[in-house]
Amino acid sequence: MKKILITGAGGQLGRTLAYVAQEVQDVEVVYRSSADLDIRNKQAIEALFSRHQFDYCLNCAAYTKVELAQEQKNLAFEINAEGVRNLALVCEEFDTTLIHFSTDYVFDGAQDQPYREEDLPNPLNEYGASKLAGEREIMQVMRRYFIIRTSWLYSDQGTNFYKTIHQKASSGTALKVTTDQRGTPTNAYDLARFVWHIIHQQSQAYGLYHFSNTGEATWYDFAEAIVRLSKLTKTTTLEKTAGFKTKAQRPAYSVLDKSKLLQEFKFEILPWEDSLANLIKGRRI
Repeated sequence: MKKILITGAGGQLGRTLAYVAQEVQDVEVVYRSSADLDIRNKQAIEALFSRHQFDYCLNCAAYTKVELAQEQKNLAFEINAEGVRNLALVCEEFDTTLIHFSTDYVFDGAQDQPYREEDLPNPLNEYGASKLAGEREIMQVMRRYFIIRTSWLYSDQGTNFYKTIHQKASSGTALKVTTDQRGTPTNAYDLARFVWHIIHQQSQAYGLYHFSNTGEATWYDFAEAIVRLSKLTKTTTLEKTAGFKTKAQRPAYSVLDKSKLLQEFKFEILPWEDSLANLIKGRRI
């Protein structure tokens, strides 16, 4: 029986990991929301770990407000870098494998081909910079870790682009969506299935990996697919826009190369539109 800690369990990814965990055998999962466990408090982490012998820690605790991070840089780094360092140090102390989640926003989008793990990061915004700093903290202090960069995460849990577009389209709101950025929408349930796959395999292929669904799209393409597959085309209008102004600059291209992951884990990854269709049909796993 493996004992698993999920931090940030109240967020989108934490909830999807919890849902998929219902299908996983021989695990005992302890859930802590960010309100229950503040990873900026190293003593609180140590106290929790001293009461349990965790085999794995799945860290979903993060500052994820990309726009606000431009104004709240210190808070973003406190959680995404210093807090992650606290967690990494305690995991190392208690011989716990850490599975941590990062972002495509560590890249600047200057490439025109999918980003590999060895490509040089160059974040354009404070959120991406704070997540990159967290990755480096883990690499400095740990031996047994998986860092998984992902992109454009969505599900029927929490707050995300899919839910926002679906809700607005359902209410008849006219939509304008940018074509300025190209990446890959990623179903959080697919990512969660991959995480439990790592644990089930008891993999020791530690390191940095990229995970997203396959293919690529603009945010407009993603929105169009949500509306079309949800059969909402008659309730809303959808218009392309370019040059949408935001406080945080975003990479124009952030598709992730999954070759390393596919070679190591032999895990089937669905095309993004197929996975979206599954979610809309009510198929989570």
